[in-house]
Amino acid sequence: MDEVALTSLLEYLIGNWEDEIVEFKDVGDSYSTSEIGKYFSALSNEANLRNQERAWLVFGVDDKRRAVVGSNYRQDRERLHSLKQQIAQGTEPSVTFREIHELAHAGGRVLLFEIPMAPIGVPIAWQGHYYARAGESLTSLGLDKLDAIRRQTQDTDWTAQVVQQANFGHLDPVALARSKEAFATKYANRFDKSEVESWPTNVFLDRAKLTADGKITRAALILLGKPESVHLLSPHPAQITWKLEGPEKAYEHLGPPFLLTTTRLYRNIRNIQLRILPQDELYPIEVSKYDQNIVLEALHNCIAHQDYTRFERIVVTEYPDRILFENGGNFFEGKPSDYLENNKTPRRYRNPFLVRAMTELNMIDTLGYGIYRMYSGQARRYFPMPDYDLQDPSAVRLTLHGRIIDPAYSRVLIQHSDLSLADVLALDRVQKKLPLDEATVRRLRRAKLIEGHRPNLHVSASVAKLTSTKANYIRTRGQDDEFYKKLVRDFIVKFGSATRSDIQQLLWDKLSDALSDEQKESKISNLITQMRRAGTIFNTGSRKGSRWELAE
Repeated sequence: MDEVALTSLLEYLIGNWEDEIVEFKDVGDSYSTSEIGKYFSALSNEANLRNQERAWLVFGVDDKRRAVVGSNYRQDRERLHSLKQQIAQGTEPSVTFREIHELAHAGGRVLLFEIPMAPIGVPIAWQGHYYARAGESLTSLGLDKLDAIRRQTQDTDWTAQVVQQANFGHLDPVALARSKEAFATKYANRFDKSEVESWPTNVFLDRAKLTADGKITRAALILLGKPESVHLLSPHPAQITWKLEGPEKAYEHLGPPFLLTTTRLYRNIRNIQLRILPQDELYPIEVSKYDQNIVLEALHNCIAHQDYTRFERIVVTEYPDRILFENGGNFFEGKPSDYLENNKTPRRYRNPFLVRAMTELNMIDTLGYGIYRMYSGQARRYFPMPDYDLQDPSAVRLTLHGRIIDPAYSRVLIQHSDLSLADVLALDRVQKKLPLDEATVRRLRRAKLIEGHRPNLHVSASVAKLTSTKANYIRTRGQDDEFYKKLVRDFIVKFGSATRSDIQQLLWDKLSDALSDEQKESKISNLITQMRRAGTIFNTGSRKGSRWELAE
């Protein structure tokens, strides 16, 4: 929105003053991120209950005089927008602001935080607690409102339906034990593993959002059901078919419990080490043909978004050079490209009850970010980008490439680690001989990343070496989080475990030179928290004397 639209919006909000979906704050230089997270949870949940697409948290308005007074909160734009990531890390499921708007008002600088409504059937928590509004006051989300949100899906969500004939005996004991481990890992900061393991089955299933009023749902049978219990879902086939196509042919039909099935399917895939030879280097870089996290992300997305009412199975076809994932139903919210900027959060889900349960079991880490993680993960491995095929409205098809298409593309990614994902996507289109708009072609040509003339564009075969200025830029810019996480994983693999001091010593000099010591401390803490929440590592020590080990 431009300044005219923002001014009009602010006047409208002030004119109607505070209700359950608008909060004004007279904020100066600083304000607690935790308090912002609480208001995010409360306003998002209230917007859902009032069927409003968004809510607003406004800084720079005196809530007593109803007048604009201005705010100096996070005046550095990059630091201001880093709040999005901080909120995403603390919310469950992980969501964040649609946008943070800055308005240069005559009365002073005003910040308007645009908060999306909680998805249908899925309340938003901040650091494990659900919040709501009571008039102008912040309060906990009462059971009446919590139940009202969760009931939104029971009549329309196939996965939320109770299976009357099912009982706890229809659940697989190994899957149930594994689900407790996953839940304990996700909430390690709230529950000890031994405490979660001691919970009776009915208590655990309720807390993991797998049951409805203590009764077994279709979602529970899909994720944890015994293979022989699949008849309780009939005539809907809860099944994943793996096919091997090429010189060798094979297939296998895999049923519940999907919590275990996905790992079993991954082990079927032929995964070898490939070598990429960087320009002017003698030693190749070795990468696996497929990354386990990316494969499981794609597979879990199929399970979460499958239209089970179509009586179809999920199909995973392995070719010599790629894997094709197919699930029934159209792409439910928006289009794949909407999620590549890592700031799109879906408002609706086809199977919200199932999605929420998968989130609790760490199968889906951050809702809406899976596509971004798959694309950025392939880029970090110097591989071609995934391809979505949505031509058939009755199915979603995703191709994950397991070979190098153009060595020049991979060498550019190796040499230019500072490329934006937008530029990587554009180079990927060049190597696949797909069309590009003129502005993108000019940008890539100026950066000497492509050569040739339309329609015969190609990725530059010769990559210029980094100048000292560029190298200094990269040192200041730093790497993305996955780079640092890989260093931590590699350290733990080699030495068995890592203390906080070990991790700090490992990463300190590799973090951006632009960060202060305090910011580096905070960055390392955030990285450890992300890895713990993702189930990558767990603490075998104490809170003060942490000792981190790999969870796999």
